[in-house]
Amino acid sequence: MMRFTAIRLVEIAAMLVLMSFVIYALIGLMPGDPIDLMRSADPRMSAVDVARLKLAYGLDRPLLERYLAWAREALAGDLGYSRLFAEPVAAALLPRLGNSLALMGSSFVIAFAVALGLGTVAARRPQSRLDTAINLFCFAGVSVPTFWLALVLILVFAAGLGWLPASGIAAAGTSDIGDRLRHLVLPVATLSLASAGGYTRYVRAAMREALGQDHIRTARAKGASEARVVFHHALRPALVPVTTILALSFGGLVSGALVTETMFAYPGMGKLIFDAVMGNDYNLALSALLLAAATAMLANLAADLAYGWLDPRVVYR
Repeated sequence: MMRFTAIRLVEIAAMLVLMSFVIYALIGLMPGDPIDLMRSADPRMSAVDVARLKLAYGLDRPLLERYLAWAREALAGDLGYSRLFAEPVAAALLPRLGNSLALMGSSFVIAFAVALGLGTVAARRPQSRLDTAINLFCFAGVSVPTFWLALVLILVFAAGLGWLPASGIAAAGTSDIGDRLRHLVLPVATLSLASAGGYTRYVRAAMREALGQDHIRTARAKGASEARVVFHHALRPALVPVTTILALSFGGLVSGALVTETMFAYPGMGKLIFDAVMGNDYNLALSALLLAAATAMLANLAADLAYGWLDPRVVYR
């Protein structure tokens, strides 16, 4: 396993280097650069001012030379300066990263817990009324647009009943943890309901397949209780394919949920990445996208390592 992990870490590092160049090149090839955007916003800037600023920021150099300069500074711990937020990239990135981890992490845990319970119950009683009801819930969850669900929750619980705040991360001038949790309820509920349906379908399918295996019939024939059959003999192998799905969606914890964050005016990574890309903020966009990519790849590595714990037959080479 150590050899497998070391090889995968080297592959992840190589992939991040390649992705950093591709992302930097794509952003660099977008029409205009930060200085051109500044000139369009301030018609008093002369051509001499533009040339001087491009020379100062290195935008007059070839793309590859600019990328290598950025890479050297990034490896030294300097991610650069964010033009949009007028502060260092780390200062702009870290608070929003924490916000997205709180939002996405909470919804991820709740959605998976709901999916695990509903999927297991549905798999044990296929073709029953309960199974039909759970399938209907799954169909609604994967079909309802996230923005529509967010609007309904805002209209009912914020505008109608007034129980919960409709937007933001906390009340102005308040740092109380309880107030922050109240602001999290609606966006977390939106993301949990939107993703629980898909997770439930995967769990149900995996559990139905696991419960039909020969060793399950053998365990029942030996007199094992239903709880032991489900949770000891069937659940672990059933989680192997589900783990792959969870790992693929884990990158969203960092990249954030743009639609949900926009609907609830929640300052997270999704909105940050969108603003950085659209505003040609090279340093911020590149750092945020690479962070999301690294998280996704490390999550896939963690899933590969979890296979060995879930299924002893898995061998690492």
